[in-house]
Amino acid sequence: MRLAVLASTKATDMQAIIDAINDRKLDAEISIVISDKKDAYALERAKNHGIKAVFIDYGKFGYIKDKEQRREAFDREIAKALDKEKVDLILLIGYMKFLSKWFTQQYKNKIMNIHPSLLPKFAGGMDKDVHRAVLDAGERVTGCTLHFVDESPDGGPIILQKEVRISLSDDAQSLKEKVQKAEQEIILKGIRLFAQGKLAVKGKKAIIKN
Repeated sequence: MRLAVLASTKATDMQAIIDAINDRKLDAEISIVISDKKDAYALERAKNHGIKAVFIDYGKFGYIKDKEQRREAFDREIAKALDKEKVDLILLIGYMKFLSKWFTQQYKNKIMNIHPSLLPKFAGGMDKDVHRAVLDAGERVTGCTLHFVDESPDGGPIILQKEVRISLSDDAQSLKEKVQKAEQEIILKGIRLFAQGKLAVKGKKAIIKN
């Protein structure tokens, strides 16, 4: 199965996927990594493992005044690269841009996002901002969510979730590290389920078939 990764930062969870593939624990390959940030370490990580790494500059679409049209034009550029690689599944790993409605419909139920909270709680935030919000709210349990992506921010059918206990000594960084371990576990499980044809979507729910 051919995977694509869209990433804006380090894409730490991608390393777990690469390691699982190299250890023959995951029957897949990452065909391409695309970033909207030229200096994203995700691109360097991809190159270090012989994976095609592509930077697409959102700024070159600045001449398009309408925000949604500009977003779609950018996403169409991404789609060209994805279709050229004939990818089966798109993974958003630390991807900081919202997808256009066109893109989410074009690849309906073929885009997965990993979010560092138990959705729908603490939706909309990114990275440490989410963990800070969790701690500020006095939560005792947090976690992560793997979900299919639709046009709504952090929306789409939930595939898997995993809880993570919060200790009194946790800060945003330590909580991030704990949650990332859980993220890596469920993202690998989700990829396997998709590859085995065990995921189905009915309405707003993702169903895991036996």
